Amino acid sequence: MTSDRAATDSPPIRLILADDHPLVLEGLRALLATVPDMRVVATATDGERLMEAVERFMPDVVVLDLEMPYVSGLTCLHRIRRAELPVRVLVLSAFGDSDSLRAALEAEADGFALKTEPPQNTIAAIRQVAAGQLVFPVAARRLLFEKRAPASGLTPREESVLALVAEGQSNAQIAQALGLTENTVKFHLQNLYQKLGVSNRTEAAAHFHRRK
Repeated sequence: MTSDRAATDSPPIRLILADDHPLVLEGLRALLATVPDMRVVATATDGERLMEAVERFMPDVVVLDLEMPYVSGLTCLHRIRRAELPVRVLVLSAFGDSDSLRAALEAEADGFALKTEPPQNTIAAIRQVAAGQLVFPVAARRLLFEKRAPASGLTPREESVLALVAEGQSNAQIAQALGLTENTVKFHLQNLYQKLGVSNRTEAAAHFHRRK
């Protein structure tokens, strides 16, 4: 499926790469130069240069290391979100610990990938993030769903999200009602869809009403 985009006339995914390790940065740029449906428009080795590049080029996706000098990658992510820039962000990190995952989730990253994974995994993650999908390791889901699930199989938070879905609420409305980010709502939806064996909001709402 991933080759379909490259075979069409769709414009390439415009990327900015940000990492303070030149070898990582150049290696990633060289890798992506071989991918027909991607184009690196800028690179940055620190947060200040990254923000300048984002404002100048307004890419589709920023591939971002959390640890960078002057202004950290995490701070850059917060700034991008506060400014409501139409940019998706894939965190590419050497560390998959819970603190890094939680920080990326709370800052509303669109995805999280590890530098230790095969290059094709990184390419696939970029495509998925560019397409509007959330891409996180299984460990990130555990962070969101730490509370023990009740007999229904859903966590209390998932039950709350499901009830609001059944009322016809949008992701933005659910996020506001529950004090969550929209990305977190998306995670809850994906998880409860899987648990309920449904594939969309309509089926989830129908399942909710059948239980009543």
